[in-house]
Amino acid sequence: MSTGPARVLLVDDNAALAENLAEILSDAGYEPRIAGGYAAALRIAETGFDVALVDLQLPDGDGTMLSCALREQQPDSEVVLLTGHASVQSAAEAVRAGASAYLIKPCPPDELLLAVDRAVKQVRLQRDRRDLARRAQMAERLATVGTLTAGLSHEIRNPLNAAGLQLSVLERRIAKLTPELQPALLEPLSLVRDEIRRLDALLEEFLQFARPRELRPERLSPGLIAASVTALLQGDAERRGVQLSCVAEGWPEVQGESDRLRQVLVNLLINALDAAGEGGAVELSGAVVEGRLELHVDDSGPGVPPERRERIFEPFFTDKPRGSGLGLAIVHAIVVQHGGAISVGEAPLGGARFAISLPVAAAG
Repeated sequence: MSTGPARVLLVDDNAALAENLAEILSDAGYEPRIAGGYAAALRIAETGFDVALVDLQLPDGDGTMLSCALREQQPDSEVVLLTGHASVQSAAEAVRAGASAYLIKPCPPDELLLAVDRAVKQVRLQRDRRDLARRAQMAERLATVGTLTAGLSHEIRNPLNAAGLQLSVLERRIAKLTPELQPALLEPLSLVRDEIRRLDALLEEFLQFARPRELRPERLSPGLIAASVTALLQGDAERRGVQLSCVAEGWPEVQGESDRLRQVLVNLLINALDAAGEGGAVELSGAVVEGRLELHVDDSGPGVPPERRERIFEPFFTDKPRGSGLGLAIVHAIVVQHGGAISVGEAPLGGARFAISLPVAAAG
């Protein structure tokens, strides 16, 4: 479930009743969205919902059929059916549609809120079970990765080091040749060296993820780190034709490791530059929210689809042809080590927003 208030989809062609129900739900802390019919409900449901309140009789379709369609679109959601004409037949239809509750209009507010509250709890339970199963599966995969990485580190790094040494020897020998012969020989060596660096970096990612070292925190200024990282990547952004900016004024201090937080921001900003593309924009900003420092990395790219957001921090989950799928998993691990949390959503620039929440250092 989203970290914000539970989203309730209200499907009823009675606009006045729908507005009244929306007001009741909003006052109770829910986020209501109103649809006047079958087609409108399916369109709104594409953006996600947690619980749907569906009228059995709609002007452009049947409520029970819509309930099945909504459950198919959002398997973890729950549906509460509404009817102004209670009967044994309508109750049976509600059961067949998989509804979690069946309310008769007009229903008392406390009865409505009780049904929605129960449905929300059921949604959370279902999603917690799914997340637990996913974590258990991931734990098994990580244990395998740890064992594999420890065993292969010497087997891979030693040949890489030897290959790098031999390349250096070849480069020194080529440098002794006549100048006109050198370019044709140095070009393939340069390509080989780049591939060795890439493999070495990939191995380092595996080692860092499989055997993370203990955090050694100290009091530091995230604003200074953000400014230095932005300055470091400014040249890269200009070559890509991307506008890179940083707004880091008034940020409080946090407890952590400067190098590790720098790694987080570098990784997120490089990903944002990739996503923004030529003519795009990337912005790093921050603000204090409920006593915590919240950092935002925004881009103007295509964004992250909702179905990918829940898995984007999982190890090995990537859509890059040459990516290891460990970059964001390492970012997530570092943020959690610092007592923080990271999420992805929609950015004001139109693309993705990666939000990092960190505890502020105690005064003194």
